Amino acid sequence: MIGFLIALLSGALMSVQGVFNTQVTKTTGMWVSNAWVQFSAFMLCLVVWMIAGRDSIASLAKVEPKYVLLGGVIGAGITWTVIKGMELLGPAKATLLIVIAQLIVSYVIELLGLFGVEKEPLEWRKVVGMVIALLGVAIFQWK
Repeated sequence: MIGFLIALLSGALMSVQGVFNTQVTKTTGMWVSNAWVQFSAFMLCLVVWMIAGRDSIASLAKVEPKYVLLGGVIGAGITWTVIKGMELLGPAKATLLIVIAQLIVSYVIELLGLFGVEKEPLEWRKVVGMVIALLGVAIFQWK
């Protein structure tokens, strides 16, 4: 149950963050806004690290495979695409498409067992659920 609530909170925070970042971008520009987002997150992480735990930074050198260390780089891309999506489509439509894309890509990662994730068998009910979600996108955009 706690995982369910955390996931809901994550989605809500992502939506609010996207709107905030889009508003900041209107005044500062894309890359200043993106840099601020990443920098302020880094500063918060440093403060929490100093208070809550002191895991060794050197342990990053032990992470395998090394490409998984690119999460921050991907984060900058996420920030840019969320800002542009919300700017061009509005928060609701952009978020709907973002969530559908996350669902499809996440399921493909599970099906293929990519990036160290345990491989899962294809389940048609999940495919049907994604098709229904895609139909929801079409209905949402229908005028």
